[in-house]
Amino acid sequence: MSQFRALVGVLRASGGGPLWRGGGATLTRCRPHPRRECSSEATPSQAVISSSSYVEDMYFAWLEDHKNVHESWDTFFRNIHSSSTPDEEAERRPSALLQGRVAPHSPDMTQKVVEDHLAVHTLIRAYQIRGHHVAQLDPLGILVADLDSFVPSDLITSIDKLAFYGLQESDLDRSFRLPHTTFIGGEETTLPLREVIHRLEASYCGHVGVEFMFINNVAQCQWIRQKFETPGIMRFTSAEKRTLLARLIRSTRFEDFLARKWSSEKRFGLEGCEVLIPALKTIIDSSSAAGIDSVIMGMPHRGRLNVLANVIHKDLNQIFCQFDPKLEAADEGSGDVKYHLGMYHERINRETDKNITLSLMANPSHLEAVDPVVQGRAKAEQFYRGDMFGKKVMSILMHGDAAFAGQGVVYETFHLSELPSYTTYGTIHVVVNNQIGFTTDPRMARSSPYPTDVARVVNAPIFHVNADNPEAVMYVCRVAAEWRNAFNKDVVIDLVCYRRFGHNEMDEPMFTQPLMYKQIRRQEHVLKKYSDKLISEGVVTLQEFEEEVAKYDKICEDAYSSSKDKKISHIRHWLDSPWTNFFTAEGEPKSMTCPPTGLDEEVLQHIGKTASSVPVKDFDIHPGLSRILRSRADLVRNGQLDWALGEYMAFGSLLKDGIHVRLSGQDVERGTFSHRHHVLHDQELDKCTYVPMNHLWTDQAPYTVCNSSLSEYAVLGFELGFAMASPNALVLWEAQFGDFHNTAQCIIDQFIQLGQAKWVRQNGIVLLLPHGMEGMGPEHSSARPERFLQMSKDDPDHFPKEFGGDFEVQQLYDCNWIVVNCSTPANYCHVLRRQILLPFRKPLIIFTPKSLLRHPDARSSFKDLAKGTKFKRLIPDEGPSSHSPDRVRRLIFCTGKVYYKLTKERKQQNLEKDVAIIRLEQISPFPFDLVKTEVEKYKSAELVWCQEEHKNTGYYNYVRPRLLTVVANKRPVWYAGREPAAAPATGNKSTHLNELKKFMDTAFNLSGFQERND
Repeated sequence: MSQFRALVGVLRASGGGPLWRGGGATLTRCRPHPRRECSSEATPSQAVISSSSYVEDMYFAWLEDHKNVHESWDTFFRNIHSSSTPDEEAERRPSALLQGRVAPHSPDMTQKVVEDHLAVHTLIRAYQIRGHHVAQLDPLGILVADLDSFVPSDLITSIDKLAFYGLQESDLDRSFRLPHTTFIGGEETTLPLREVIHRLEASYCGHVGVEFMFINNVAQCQWIRQKFETPGIMRFTSAEKRTLLARLIRSTRFEDFLARKWSSEKRFGLEGCEVLIPALKTIIDSSSAAGIDSVIMGMPHRGRLNVLANVIHKDLNQIFCQFDPKLEAADEGSGDVKYHLGMYHERINRETDKNITLSLMANPSHLEAVDPVVQGRAKAEQFYRGDMFGKKVMSILMHGDAAFAGQGVVYETFHLSELPSYTTYGTIHVVVNNQIGFTTDPRMARSSPYPTDVARVVNAPIFHVNADNPEAVMYVCRVAAEWRNAFNKDVVIDLVCYRRFGHNEMDEPMFTQPLMYKQIRRQEHVLKKYSDKLISEGVVTLQEFEEEVAKYDKICEDAYSSSKDKKISHIRHWLDSPWTNFFTAEGEPKSMTCPPTGLDEEVLQHIGKTASSVPVKDFDIHPGLSRILRSRADLVRNGQLDWALGEYMAFGSLLKDGIHVRLSGQDVERGTFSHRHHVLHDQELDKCTYVPMNHLWTDQAPYTVCNSSLSEYAVLGFELGFAMASPNALVLWEAQFGDFHNTAQCIIDQFIQLGQAKWVRQNGIVLLLPHGMEGMGPEHSSARPERFLQMSKDDPDHFPKEFGGDFEVQQLYDCNWIVVNCSTPANYCHVLRRQILLPFRKPLIIFTPKSLLRHPDARSSFKDLAKGTKFKRLIPDEGPSSHSPDRVRRLIFCTGKVYYKLTKERKQQNLEKDVAIIRLEQISPFPFDLVKTEVEKYKSAELVWCQEEHKNTGYYNYVRPRLLTVVANKRPVWYAGREPAAAPATGNKSTHLNELKKFMDTAFNLSGFQERND
């Protein structure tokens, strides 16, 4: 009984109704021509099949010669015949069909054929989506690929799984047309089901597991399919295999050498993931071939020494000498352990014969903290080189599996990856997946199946690979580099490996992972496996292999011998971000002076006019902003400036001098308190903006002002990295409110305040932290100045012996950071300009005001910024009290906003001749010389420190011992301020005002402290 006749009968009976289930196919009507393609699907379209006369014509043409029809019809008719019974053989002959000797057939047969093709398409998609779940990724063979041991039911892991698709074992040898969404066929368009499954397993269930089907870009998915599905694509030449073996030898023998020489030393070796070194070198090779000439890298401590030696090419003797306990430090500061240090090196890439610069950033033990720092450094280099699409500079980040899943800064950093002012146009992430944390099993360390699942949020493809298959690792790394070059997007390589020893070489892992480490002790080294493989293939001989091993062993021994001659450690030799020509050859400042920071009148007028106008036609701004600009214009005409204008003057003048200015943070374009407005928005046209600061001068430096994501940790780390790239840029990060810096505390504690001490790495980043008690509650009130002051390294008990030379500059050079609280717009402008004019760089912490932004008394004159003026570390009292200092009974020291409260209260109580008020603008380093002058001027006055913060916070505990040192502990220092409290401020307005009145009364009760003495 002919299935052809059955098909015609079914179609006639059904009136050409739909045979495709799910409605997912787009149907195409074609004219009847046997060689013309009628559909892009595996079978002819419904419209074509519905014409029985057309089917007859096609069938007879096919019977005469299968090549007479399109391959889709060929497949269709072949499948019908292959499912026939032996009794139907006679009826397949053309003569029988032509004579019409046929009988009706089951109407379900043709529908089954179509369903089977769709089922095969679904099966292919299932492997593309979920094949990685059954991939052979664990080199130890004891764990599944992810935390979910459930095997997806739509993967053909056994014959009975065919039933999921309505297929049977007998269908394995049937041929099916392949969809355009797979490349497993190579040049073939049809394959037997058995071969389809075999090739899918080879592509997705072997030593590589690919996660990519969540990506919502079809072209990108097709690109990945082609890279992993094309038959025979993962092949290497003999030369490539020999290079891989040589790199694996160096990686393995380096760790072996360290283990032999310093068996009791912590070194956080790479044993168990030695393939990381050839992996990184492959990424660099492929990237170099694509045009990359600078790579910025960040990594944790595990394997860092190996990367320094065999990727960066740090001199081995400089690494080995770090193990010498008698090695003396040549640089000031604490230094750091060897497995935290970084390195910068320019060399020739041997594979491409091109110059390449490699920089491995120094970082602390705080895992993943270096991620945004690397991104910022890479972005800065791209910016200064005009690398608009990341074709010259790129970043590579290495991670541990537990940290990648557990540290929130990873997520924050990923979310910077495609923001306009933060993107580095694709980062290659390499996860060294030890399948364990310190002692914590993965099932206790994360809720996601893989440690890499965080990368899915930015549609980054994830390539899982068994690290004991070096060739698979190299291929994946090559594809990752090509992906980054093609799409400028992040990509993740998950090196599934193991940790041969404990967290460090002294640790005993059998306490907590006994079964895993029993297997690890039996595990053959990857170098042995791969060398045996290549020897058996005839790629290398045993003698060649042994000679290569001996050659590298000799290199290590020679370096070890020469390392014994080194008696002094120069941390500056490990500098990861050198500033060419900024310092002397010895790394010292070229001078120890700072020029005045004042400006010409015409410069101030020019900047002021630009800041108070819209220098472009037909640009509609908000009416409220128009009022703000008119107010600015009035100030400029009167030769005055408020806080926003003071900042404008600093930025604009630096841009004129060719200094790039970058301001970043939450809502910085407008300013949290709506005072800045550096980006103007057209009220009629969407996304039409104007930045006046970029149109001040014809040949000025560019100004970058960018609202950041709602992140502090990653964004501050990013800006810190950006500031590392060049000393000739003013890089500022502004917190939305000062207390928000506490979520970036790791960057502040581990990088900013001690970066120079640990790594001899200066940095001029500026932190703008809005601070002030405004009666708005515990949050958003305090920027926690006590924390910054506590971490300042100056000695409270040491009074400088002399103030000769440029004492101010020397103090700044000796400190670890500068802490200021400016009370005038002019001083704010001066300190920003001084930050660039200094012959060195130090972090600058500025506690910025809130209510002072619009305070009528918080104004400065253009004269305060005139040529020859400079930043005032201390502002003395210039009122009536200064004319008769012997009459003054009380000398109040304060800083910031509280000064205006004090002067108002003093005037109300008519004590202007009895009380002098001194403003401490630079708190750290403490201006001993200027304070001494004021104290000696008011010899008979009581010394009082007044602050609006609570006694256990703020500045008091920093200032008091230094004031006592100035007076040699011969005069007491009294306190006027809020009482100690757990919360930084009250949430009750009435309580706030009562507290203010109380400490004002204390400050001006001239007999109050005498009563305490009595």
